[in-house]
Amino acid sequence: MLSDIRQVVERQRAYFMQGETLDVSFRIEQLKRLKRTIQKYEEEIVQALHDDLGRSHGEALLTDVVPTITEIDETIHGLRRWARPECHFSGLMCFPSLVTKVYKMPYGVTLIISPFNFPILLTFGVLAASIAGGNTAVVKPSSKSENCTRVLKKIIEDCFNPAYVTLIVGGHDVADECLAQRFDKIFYTGSPAVGKHVMESAAKNLTPVALELGGETGNWCIVRKDADLKDAARKIAFFKCLNAGQICININQVAVAEEVGEEFIEELKSALVKQVGEHPFANEAYPKLINRNAYDKCSQQAEVYKDRIRFGGEGNAETCKYSPTIIYPVKADEPIVMHELFSPLLPIVPYKDNEVNQLMATIAQREHPLSMYIFTANKRWAKRMMRSQQYGGGCVNEVCLHLMVKGVPFGGTGHSGMGAYHGVWGFREFTHPSTVLMGSTKLNLPLREHPYNDTKIKLLKLFTK
Repeated sequence: MLSDIRQVVERQRAYFMQGETLDVSFRIEQLKRLKRTIQKYEEEIVQALHDDLGRSHGEALLTDVVPTITEIDETIHGLRRWARPECHFSGLMCFPSLVTKVYKMPYGVTLIISPFNFPILLTFGVLAASIAGGNTAVVKPSSKSENCTRVLKKIIEDCFNPAYVTLIVGGHDVADECLAQRFDKIFYTGSPAVGKHVMESAAKNLTPVALELGGETGNWCIVRKDADLKDAARKIAFFKCLNAGQICININQVAVAEEVGEEFIEELKSALVKQVGEHPFANEAYPKLINRNAYDKCSQQAEVYKDRIRFGGEGNAETCKYSPTIIYPVKADEPIVMHELFSPLLPIVPYKDNEVNQLMATIAQREHPLSMYIFTANKRWAKRMMRSQQYGGGCVNEVCLHLMVKGVPFGGTGHSGMGAYHGVWGFREFTHPSTVLMGSTKLNLPLREHPYNDTKIKLLKLFTK
């Protein structure tokens, strides 16, 4: 297998060196082909998402198919403008060479390692950025979502020359064999623990890496006592049900002002019942956990807090469906809020509203989350928090929709990742800006050349003023 993967990389490097991917028109045509092929296989995609994750038709369209097509459309629309070389005035220090160009150059052969939770969006969304940048790509999807991987492989083989884009199937051993190769750029989406391993492997070849991680201590949602509790509960319930909580930007824990704690819990329970019923694990449209190991882990964590479960706490091991589970009250330093859950468990941490700044200071001392959400009527305070905390992105009085906004970056910081993508930011992530000064052969002055006499020193000092 190692020799096979090496041959794939060598073939792609030879193809890249031919220069065909440098043509922007070629890249746009490849993106259009990708869009058409995804549309062609839409029914198979929807079925595979149901088989792997229990997604309903509507949720499959909402979270994978439509965002992927939108991302490709945005890239097609903007690519010529993004790829255009920038022209800069070189400055008087460079006289008479007054023009400098910045070319947006592809890295070369890229490796994309995608996760199981949104296997279509988080594969093709990244691939679109790689193609836009003028690269070739080796795609290694998750082995956990095997039905989606099968469809991904069909789409890529139907759409692309394998010397340009190819998909490699396998588990962690295959991923390690990919990481053993010399790529020019690696894009990994997954956990911080594996992210460290990816960086370590990439460092051997000094390969630049983009990491999209969930954050080691999870994403916080703050609900203040002046928040619209019904609105907050409705949105949080929707988000926690989505993909059974298996979302890197999902709410890991809610901190609610204790003055309205009980009222919020009742609103949240009501919202969950309205959206997925009193026994969500029996709801056909409610998603499942990816496999039995994930289900058992979720169930075991819930068992530890069974005396504080206010909703849920039950599931079906055969279908791997586990209800959204409200656990209240939970202290801010308990184990369940000290790591990413990636499940439908929702710990609720009460705090005194007049001590909210101390809570925010505690959050700031932990590993940086990928997302942060604040519900409050005090927009001024919310904006101040959003300007002072360190996190990937987030919302005020909303959840998750920052992911859907065109033209803005998506990415984390620290333990929630590095780099950013979506739209032009994805193009930038997969290109290197190369600065080229256009030299002149006329009127060149000897100011920069030896000997440095008093006249030259006086002239140079003028530039410091």
